[in-house]
Amino acid sequence: MNYLLANRSRKIVGLLISLLLLITGIVCSIAYGVTDIKWHTIAESFTAFNGSQEHLIIRTARVPRAFIAAIAGASLAVAGSLMQGITRNQIASPSLFGINAGAAFFIVVGSAFFGASALSTFATLAFMGAAFTAIIVYILGSIGSDGLTPLKITLAGAAMTAFFSSLSLGILLTGGQTFDQVLYWFVGSVAGRDMDIFTSAAPYMGIALIGAWVLARHMNLLTLGEDVATGLGQKTIYIKLAAAVVIVLLAGGSVSIAGPIAFVGIIIPHITRYLVGIDYRWVLPYCATLGGILLLAADIGSRYISFPKEVPVGVMTAIIGVPFFVYIARRGGNANNE
Repeated sequence: MNYLLANRSRKIVGLLISLLLLITGIVCSIAYGVTDIKWHTIAESFTAFNGSQEHLIIRTARVPRAFIAAIAGASLAVAGSLMQGITRNQIASPSLFGINAGAAFFIVVGSAFFGASALSTFATLAFMGAAFTAIIVYILGSIGSDGLTPLKITLAGAAMTAFFSSLSLGILLTGGQTFDQVLYWFVGSVAGRDMDIFTSAAPYMGIALIGAWVLARHMNLLTLGEDVATGLGQKTIYIKLAAAVVIVLLAGGSVSIAGPIAFVGIIIPHITRYLVGIDYRWVLPYCATLGGILLLAADIGSRYISFPKEVPVGVMTAIIGVPFFVYIARRGGNANNE
């Protein structure tokens, strides 16, 4: 009992530290960039706003950028953790299972062929695309007498990712002005956003994050195996459906405000389970904070890697994520061979 209490205390302290680091990341994202702005000027932009260029940069560019990076990173990490729990697949994530690509495809189609430009429309299209892709991947992964398996759903997700990404790029390449407007977003970026973009999707993502935490206890049972969970009285089909809705809101919202950023949903859940174990009551809060920290750090790094130009944050997460993905895939393969 003493060990359990001590372990719980360490987890609480670790969560508080991660929250502090998240706040620090938001502050650093506001403070640092191509334009060097003094700390007292940053404070004055909130306490004595005068409309100067530096104050405008802080209020209209860096604050929205920091908030978008934080909530998008948190959402992608939580969505990835839920997907890995439902599919029992350690490389499951919105980016690899086609959810991000499907959401992006719907936005590209809406922008290119229907003139969609309103922020609320982008959010709606992203949610629709994420839901549509999730259904298709589930159906394809369930075909066959053996039902849904980690291998089949991974292959289905990879196929949908390639399919929708190719269609989106094809539309962009032939879309002229659409190409110029959407390409930078399509790579994954939190630059050039305003608070209207943040507020268009943040409420849905916030509700989904709360919903994910509500599902934590049920996810713990589900990870024991569907037969065990059913034997303990859990209605697994309803839990999976609720988790799918949460994943669609989280992934779709992230794509609508930041583009299809990859690998956050793979990296953070694995790090989190290494730190706190497999209890989703701890995994999900840690994923939310660490996901926000990762994307904030990647965005800050993207401002300096080719200074004075900026690299899209999606490129930075790919640089970090590809070696991590290879490590996870190799470890999984070795485990299966043993």
